[in-house]
This record gives sequence, structure tokens and C-alpha cells, in this order.
Amino acid sequence: MPSETLLDRYKAVRAFSEKICEPLLPEDFVIQSMPDASPAKWHLAHTSWFYETFLLKPHQAEYHSPHPQYDFLFNSYYNTIGERHCRPKRGLISRPTVEDTYAYRAYVDEHMTLLLTEADGETLAVLEPLLTLGLHHEQQHQELMVTDIKHLFFDNPLCPVYLPRRDLPAAPVPALEWIGFDEGIQEIGWAGEGFSFDNELPRHKEYLQPYALGSRLVTNGEYLKFIESGGYAQPEWWLSEGWNVVQSAGWAAPLCWWDRKGEWMEFTLAGMAPLDLDAPACHVSYFEADAYARWAGARLATEAEWEAASVTVPLCGNFAESGRFHPAALSSGDAKAGKLSQMFGDVWEWTRSQYTPYPGYASPPGALGEYNGKFMCNQFVLRGGSCATSHSHMRSTYRNFFPPDARWQFTGIRLAKDR
Repeated sequence: MPSETLLDRYKAVRAFSEKICEPLLPEDFVIQSMPDASPAKWHLAHTSWFYETFLLKPHQAEYHSPHPQYDFLFNSYYNTIGERHCRPKRGLISRPTVEDTYAYRAYVDEHMTLLLTEADGETLAVLEPLLTLGLHHEQQHQELMVTDIKHLFFDNPLCPVYLPRRDLPAAPVPALEWIGFDEGIQEIGWAGEGFSFDNELPRHKEYLQPYALGSRLVTNGEYLKFIESGGYAQPEWWLSEGWNVVQSAGWAAPLCWWDRKGEWMEFTLAGMAPLDLDAPACHVSYFEADAYARWAGARLATEAEWEAASVTVPLCGNFAESGRFHPAALSSGDAKAGKLSQMFGDVWEWTRSQYTPYPGYASPPGALGEYNGKFMCNQFVLRGGSCATSHSHMRSTYRNFFPPDARWQFTGIRLAKDR
């Protein structure tokens, strides 16, 4: 790819990270609301550290890091690179300041510009896959910034507004249909040109029994019926570990929901608002998604079922580019009878599949081999992206993964059943 095109892509992704941070005040950049989240300042620095570590240091002979100690502060989990700061204590890094962090980004951007503009064709061929990985890596952190900011603001009793949002016109949500798929052998995983993460490979065959998927996502109103029926107090719907979490954590509703004297409210990045009963339910864990599906007389899809069904659906939806950063209700006008809707964007859809390697998978050598493979344990796969995912970052083969009790991401539910 020409250096100008690579540089344009680099600048666009970097600019979007800073756009996400524009509504923040200096105090917002530093706080870490829980161990799984990171301060916005850390995300900005870590993504810069990635380019510095994997592109500038190996490929620009005259490059010198302005702050060598940043190797320790902003390494995330790359053990082969060296020691790193304790993840749950990222919120204690008051220095470097926000201003220092932006100066570090500018320094890295200046040298990346030089690297890309001065590279010859042979060098660009080496840089392009590394840079492409770096850009998708930064887009992952952009999504984390949005969800980490929401969790931070949700924990603030003042319920701050990140960005005002004009609500979409109300429209009836179409009734749920069951879209059937025949049994057969399906090819699963990435194939062809373009980027994919290593965990989407190798492409392989899987045999699927006849199944059906819900035509749309489960709504807040439908999930509220599960709550009102006593779903959080009835152990028969829950996996044993999920029931233990419900009891120990005191869960009674999805994260960001609030029962205000019988009126359900929901915290959004536009502040606290009445619960939109027609919008997709989100901020539910795998345990909650699985319990709801059992209560509804259904189940969650496997990731192979989801991927096989997704090939019939255009890759479009409510993504981060809309600036909404909240799931949108499906109107009857946007739904098509007998077709799947909301497969991409809005909320990540839990599947019942454990996050494990595909047949024949092997982690890449070196530090970049730590990117996905070492996390293939005790996590479940999610598919489809969310309202905080960039459209240019998404593929039908994309495998996201989280522990079954995680709720701070925009995670939701699509039902499945056997035929």
C-alpha cells in the first residue's frame, strides 16, 4: 500500500482517539473506576507505546524514546517485552500529566510520519502488517475508552453527561421472528485478503445441526419481564457459578439500571434517562444472558451458528462513527420480514461458545504472539460489535471475548434455539 495511504489511515485512527477524549476534563483522564478499566490517559499513552515498541524502535535507527520509563508504565500484558506496572493501579499514575501524555503522542506521531514517508517499497512491505495491527489495536482501545468512561461516570453520584444525545423518534419494535437455518457443514473463520486477528484463523469446517436465531436483539422491555417475574431470585435459570455471583454481588438488574421507586432509569453517556423499553438490553453478563435465554425457553447461539448466519447480513449498523454510543431501538421500517436485523453494531452478542483456539491454531512467534492466544481460557466469545466499535474495525469473523461475569461492555442478547 502506498505510504500516503498508510499515513492517512494512521492519522485518521489517531485523531479519533483524541476526538473521544474531547468532552473530558483533566480530572476525568486519570481515574480508574475498577481493575478491569483503565484511565483514558493510560489508553492514549499505551496505544502510542505500541507504535513506539513495535514499529519505531525496530525500524527507525535514529529513534530514541523521550521517556524510557514509559516502557514500564504503559506496557499492558507483553511479558516478553519486560516488566510492567500493576494493572489495578493504573489510576495512581498521576504523572505523566495529561499534557505530558498528549506531548508523547505528538512525538510518536511525528516519528511515525517520518518513518512512513521515508520508507522505500521493501520497508513498507514489512511495516504495513505491523501498522495495520497497531491501528486495529488502537481501535480496540477506543472502544475500551468509551466503555471505561461510561463506567467511570456511572460511578459518579452526579451522573455526568459525556455527550448530549438527541433521542431517535419512537417507533414500534417488530415482533420477534425465528429465522431458520438448515443443517450442514459450514466454513468458519477468516479467508481472503485484508486484516484479521490471529484468533480468527485458520478457516475450518464445522458441522451445524438445524437451528434458528431470533430476528432481532432482546429489548429492555423483554428483559424487564424477566426481572419482574423474579428471575434474579430463581436459581433454576442460572448456572451454578452465575447464581453464586448474583448472590454475592447482589445483582438485581443489568449494570447501569436503577429502580427509582418503581420507575426504571438507565445511565447512558448522555446522562441518566428513563429506561427505553424498545432499545436492546445491554450491560448484561454471560450469566445473565444465559439465564434470560433459559427463562425464555431458548438458548444462546454458538459462535459458529452466529457466523454462518451472519453471511446473509450486510455489515452495517449502529457503530461508533454515529457518535451515539448507545444501542438504538429497531423500528418496523428497518426490519425485513424473515431476515436478521441488528447483527452488527448496537451490542456485542454473547454466544455459548468458550473462547478456545480453532483447529490448527498456533500463536505467532514473539511478543505479538501474546496478543490473543494466551487468553484462551475461562472466557466466552461475543460477536457482532457494538455502538462503541468502529465500523472499519469489524468483520463477521471477529471474535471478542470476556469472562462470564463481565458487564461493563455494551453486551447484549440474541436468542437461539434448536429446530
